[in-house]
Amino acid sequence: MNTEELFGLAPVVPVVVLDDADHAVPLARALVDGGLPAIEVTLRTPAAVESIERIAAEVPDAVVGAGTVVTARDAERSLKAGARFLVSPGCTPRLRAAMADTGLPFLPGVSSASEAMALLEEGVTAMKFFPAEPAGGVPYLKALGGPLPQITFCPTGGIRPGNAADYLALPNVGCVGGTWLTPSDAVRAGDWDRVRALAAEAAELRPA
Repeated sequence: MNTEELFGLAPVVPVVVLDDADHAVPLARALVDGGLPAIEVTLRTPAAVESIERIAAEVPDAVVGAGTVVTARDAERSLKAGARFLVSPGCTPRLRAAMADTGLPFLPGVSSASEAMALLEEGVTAMKFFPAEPAGGVPYLKALGGPLPQITFCPTGGIRPGNAADYLALPNVGCVGGTWLTPSDAVRAGDWDRVRALAAEAAELRPA
């Protein structure tokens, strides 16, 4: 899989924080059933790596990735856990090299034209725009599209059902990342029907 194929899987990539690895498989199944196969599990909790392992092993229709990748070790352990893509909130030369060394598609985080251009010099054309809303939102990404049309972004950070379609309408946006699909109260309660319903709504956001 490459980044173009990743962008084509679904309009929204759920950004998931899991405190309990026992929730990983039913959560992933609910998201896939709702039409969102690409799932970013953030490395923010002790349960994250095991959650990736379980999803990779038990939910074959899911394309599980690791988010909040900030070190070379994060990239390596995500690969070993079965992650199929990597996402970072920002990027350094060392981190970019480590992610590239895994052979997995990766979305390094940027929030400025200079950061995007630095990655472009290294041949990277798919990036995460983070934090999307605080960094300028739709108007900023629209402005970047003029001088940097070769870059495709996945905006994340402040994306909601009410503004996701505005991002997806931009020609330089391949998909968006969002946390609203897996509310913490629903995950704690095991309310997978609610997660499935939210995923189904998000799966319809792709503009015609």
